[in-house]
Amino acid sequence: MSAQLYTTDILRLAASLQEPRQLDREDGRAEVRSPTCGSRIWMSVQLDDDRRVEHVSMQVHACAFGQASAALVERHCRGRDHDQVSEAMLALSRWLANEHNEIDHWPGIAVLEPGRGTSGRHGAILLPFRALLAAMEDAR
Repeated sequence: MSAQLYTTDILRLAASLQEPRQLDREDGRAEVRSPTCGSRIWMSVQLDDDRRVEHVSMQVHACAFGQASAALVERHCRGRDHDQVSEAMLALSRWLANEHNEIDHWPGIAVLEPGRGTSGRHGAILLPFRALLAAMEDAR
């Protein structure tokens, strides 16, 4: 891949992803895979009494875009409920498809702009959001 596709910011973000850890309480878990690129994420979630994310733990096997997106999910999912994560994923999907240019539903996501023009990376970018939603649904 060209140096322009994987920017320093994307690589730093990807490298910041935490190692999987044991949660105090695992309320839900999911394993999701992107059919377009083969990326895979195992996600565990701990929810509060209002069904909002308290903690997540994930194991990520993905390209730098998938890892960077997972790091952003990890950093900014706390306190969000299922609807908020779903809305953010829909907005991100529309942004990746160039249906709109606003990307304010998730902090820091604009760093993934270089992947926007490469449809083969879209599955990896969306995968952490899909994994979080699936883990939250498993907790229901």
